[in-house]
Amino acid sequence: MGRTLIAKEMRAHLLSFRFLASFVILFVLVVLTAVVLTGDFVRKLDEYSGRQAEIDRYLRSYAHFNRIQNVLQPTQPPIPFMALVRGLTADVNMEAFDDDPLPVMSPLIDLTFIVTILMSLVALILTYDAVSGEKEEGTLKLMLANSVPRSKIILAKVAGAGLTLVGPMLISLAAGMLVVILHPRVGWTGVDWGALGLIVAGAVLYGGVFCLIGILVSSVHRSSASSIMTSLFVWTLLVLVVPNLSPYVASFLSPAPSRIKVARETARLTDVDRDDLGRKLQDEYQGQVLKDHPVLAERLSEPEVKRRIGEDPAYRMAFEANRAAGERAWAEANRIQGAKAEALNEDRSRKEEAQTDLARAISMVSPLADFAYLATDLSSTGTQNQVHFGRLSRLWGQAFYRDYRTKKVEELRAKDPTADAWNTPVDMSDAPRFRYVEEGLGGRLRAALPPFAVLVGYGIILFAAAYVSFIRYDVR
Repeated sequence: MGRTLIAKEMRAHLLSFRFLASFVILFVLVVLTAVVLTGDFVRKLDEYSGRQAEIDRYLRSYAHFNRIQNVLQPTQPPIPFMALVRGLTADVNMEAFDDDPLPVMSPLIDLTFIVTILMSLVALILTYDAVSGEKEEGTLKLMLANSVPRSKIILAKVAGAGLTLVGPMLISLAAGMLVVILHPRVGWTGVDWGALGLIVAGAVLYGGVFCLIGILVSSVHRSSASSIMTSLFVWTLLVLVVPNLSPYVASFLSPAPSRIKVARETARLTDVDRDDLGRKLQDEYQGQVLKDHPVLAERLSEPEVKRRIGEDPAYRMAFEANRAAGERAWAEANRIQGAKAEALNEDRSRKEEAQTDLARAISMVSPLADFAYLATDLSSTGTQNQVHFGRLSRLWGQAFYRDYRTKKVEELRAKDPTADAWNTPVDMSDAPRFRYVEEGLGGRLRAALPPFAVLVGYGIILFAAAYVSFIRYDVR
């Protein structure tokens, strides 16, 4: 009996024009998206390689430690999953408008967009008249007159709608993946395939949630016209309103300081104020050295200074003391002003993190946000990847600034005590380079578990509500 009812539901869906239209749109859109995003991935890969080559050339010939931080910064290369999911690694910002305005004005569609927008609409289109439509046609009363249990009918409707929705999604995704894996420059690993499998499982859950919403709404209304209007209202609320309003609600409930204001204040503290304090401390510290070593008061040219350092140990000792005093003054200025700037940034970061966590929690009321979070985290294009990238960046920063830079500066001063180690061009081709490695599947899955759990909870609650509503439904 159950199989017969499921087959009946699937046959009704498969033979309908709305299913055919939905399948064609889904198939074409997934394939075209795979083609476009694969090309976009290759373009970004070429740009990344070009930038790295320029940096290598700079490190060999022009680099000096005073400005290296503006050039040598950790950057994430394009990852193969960007051929399907763009996520937070997408460079869609107003700075890119001059070069390529299209992605800014009309962002590229990806798998996440297709699932969250198109699949949810298809699910409602297939189910908005699941109960009310059969009531209007009289078939529901006929089934119940033949002693078919209501529990089996509602289970068949859920299973039939879910299987009908999953089939086109899997076929379309398989065609899109064929485009991706056949490209010679897109190399997927076993971890990527595992992540894709989990994303597909999340997409099935997501589609099932909206199938249940359609069946629930249909079992509440007595006409298909009112059912579809309510379904579209619920879709608008969950897909468009809640995710887009959550940042504004969070910013109202948990305000954070303006990044622009903090950046300006930080720049003032570490630039103008630091220079003023550094010069003041330098005059103070080196003034004491001049009192202890009057020989430094002599006005000598640079060649004469180098000659005196080589010939006169006392002068060399005085010169070293004077330079150490200057470095100590600037180190103290950097420490004092850096602490002030760090306090500002830590306060901003703490408040931004609280605001972000609140916005995320509010947005997870929406199934769209839940699937977007799990898809981007599993594909290494979401907030979890930003945390992982930050950890790698800090490790690289320690290796470069704490170890490599200290060693190079000491080597420069050993060769020439009078050299300005911070502004002298240095061959840094042997500098430790930042290497991005994607996080393992276990870490990604742990980050994706909360939205997975919310979708499962949605499914259980909606199924229970739809079941109870249909059991009480008046077919007359």
